[in-house]
Amino acid sequence: QVRLVESGGGLVQAGGSLRLSCAASGRTFTSYAMGWFRQAPGKEREFVAAISWSGAYTYYADSVKGRITISRDNAKNTVYLQMNSLKPEDTAVYYCSAAQPPITNAKMRDVGEYDYWGQGTQVTVSS
Repeated sequence: QVRLVESGGGLVQAGGSLRLSCAASGRTFTSYAMGWFRQAPGKEREFVAAISWSGAYTYYADSVKGRITISRDNAKNTVYLQMNSLKPEDTAVYYCSAAQPPITNAKMRDVGEYDYWGQGTQVTVSS
């Protein structure tokens, strides 16, 4: 069992930055791939970024590539999402998620592959 708690959301002007954190409980955190997804009102939950258990591999949605960076600190059981050059269309609830191994590279962007979810943190970008 893994419990995930997100923090760091808030209101920011377009062009600004935020760093989201996701603190995980559980002894097996280091074996899980981690992902960030987001959901805007009236829309489906969509993939944002993911990172392999070791941190060696990262994956990004085309819409955020170059602006957002995912990272993890396995010693702190924490995964981060650094978001720069934010746009109003980035406004959404952001969810942290964990995928039990094994998960293939091809499945890292698939919301159905993730087993544990946080409660979400709101990110609002004003124009």
